[in-house]
Amino acid sequence: MIKYIFLLCSLFLVVVDGHGQDKIKLAKLKYDGGGDWYANKTALPNLASFCNRHLRMDLDKVDEVVEVGSPDIFLFPYIYLTGHGNVVFNSRQAENLRNYMIAGGFLHIDDNYGMDQFIRLEMKKVFPELEFVELPFNHPIYDQKFKFKNGLPKIHEHDGKPPQGLGLIYEGRLVCFYSYESDLGNGWEDQSIYNDLESKRQEALKMGANILSYAFMNF
Repeated sequence: MIKYIFLLCSLFLVVVDGHGQDKIKLAKLKYDGGGDWYANKTALPNLASFCNRHLRMDLDKVDEVVEVGSPDIFLFPYIYLTGHGNVVFNSRQAENLRNYMIAGGFLHIDDNYGMDQFIRLEMKKVFPELEFVELPFNHPIYDQKFKFKNGLPKIHEHDGKPPQGLGLIYEGRLVCFYSYESDLGNGWEDQSIYNDLESKRQEALKMGANILSYAFMNF
């Protein structure tokens, strides 16, 4: 496990100490099962641009794709998992994802509607000893640059249920944030795709910025 921690930390330091030549990369997680892991194509580039502008981050506006079982997962401090349908991890992939998060990496699961029943089962393969818990509204992830006194914002209606910010907490650290019944990623997309109100897009982008800020600060 020490080698994973060393690798992840070393890579992150190289990125942030690159004197403007290297940028922090964000990645979308490619998984098996037939679900559309590739959804929300403009989401991460738009979020990166927003964070660079408002948080003075130095994020690459071109997102990457990484497979859940690949060692390349350790190249990214933040991984985004989204989709509408089935998600499947085999035992090797689950172990790789677990090692990534234990080593300091941060997984953001963003239910794009219809993924919940699948992702909960698969994350049990990753952390069989943990349960998703709803984060209280005073959790630091809601109190970064932008304040969300009522927790996760509701971007798309879906089933009309209240949005929930759920987390997996390993040894006192939030290693996975699950935005459920919110659909942040659709709010990050180009406005022309869903024709969302700009106020909703701004809510989604601000919450996304908070998630990244929290993930990097707790690396």
